[in-house]
Amino acid sequence: MWVVLAFISALCLGGYDVSKKIALRDHRVVDVLTFSVLVSSLILSVPLLLSRVCPECMTETAFYVPPMNAQAHLLTLLKSCIVLSSWVFAYISLKHLPISVVSPMQATRPMWTLIGALLIFGERLNAWQWVGVLLAVGSIFVFSFGARVSVRRASAAYNNKYYVALILAILIGSCSGLYDKFMMRHYDHNAVQVYYTFYQAAMMVVIWMISRFRSTQPIHGEKIRLKSIAPILLISVFLVISDNVYMLALRDPDSLIAVVSTIRRGGAVIGFAYGLIYLHETDPRKKIACMAGIMAGLICLALGSL
Repeated sequence: MWVVLAFISALCLGGYDVSKKIALRDHRVVDVLTFSVLVSSLILSVPLLLSRVCPECMTETAFYVPPMNAQAHLLTLLKSCIVLSSWVFAYISLKHLPISVVSPMQATRPMWTLIGALLIFGERLNAWQWVGVLLAVGSIFVFSFGARVSVRRASAAYNNKYYVALILAILIGSCSGLYDKFMMRHYDHNAVQVYYTFYQAAMMVVIWMISRFRSTQPIHGEKIRLKSIAPILLISVFLVISDNVYMLALRDPDSLIAVVSTIRRGGAVIGFAYGLIYLHETDPRKKIACMAGIMAGLICLALGSL
């Protein structure tokens, strides 16, 4: 079951990446990130309120949010800081780089998560799982190296600092995956998701207010446009679903974070397809080959995990 949940999370994560790319066309990173996190908090406030007002009605459902002690709140706050810092760097890179470059490079996270899973949690993969991880991550790594060169040749507008931001997002995101495995061993996934989203929202509001105060642009030029409301709402919906089923998958004692992380990042295929079909990005043959490598790796992972 945890493998199925990982694939559902991957599909939602792909939709999340596309929604981010659309929303970031006309808006600042901080505006899109703040608004989407606030919407996610609003969505998650519903099960939290129901769990407090009518706990006997929610206990037997999949949406019950149990109370957390002070230690759990502190650990959840740390998770919020880790995830938010990764998001900020990821949003910056996605705004300034092609989605068909960002998505595959983001998908290399499982390689670093795998190393941590082997060293920290002592996970062991079977032959099919090893083939799947190496095939998916290997094809992405080879493509991302070539994509960086081709994009820089195509336009001088892509600055090295955006690649640095992308690398930081990948490394911090890998640490986040390992931390998630630790959290799911000790705490309820609904409670962690609800409270870490609330903490993120509080931090983003502070960051947004500081950026607004320091901004030299007219305020009317920074408002969220009506045409961007839908993709921003989709960012929140896709993220809430993806995170919930992802954490639920990690709660399974048989789940492997190395496998779950690899499957989840397979959602990059959706970003590939969007970039090639709708944005008409360059190097279609190389990107299609990379998509084929990812899909073959995911099939091997599924076969080895069922």
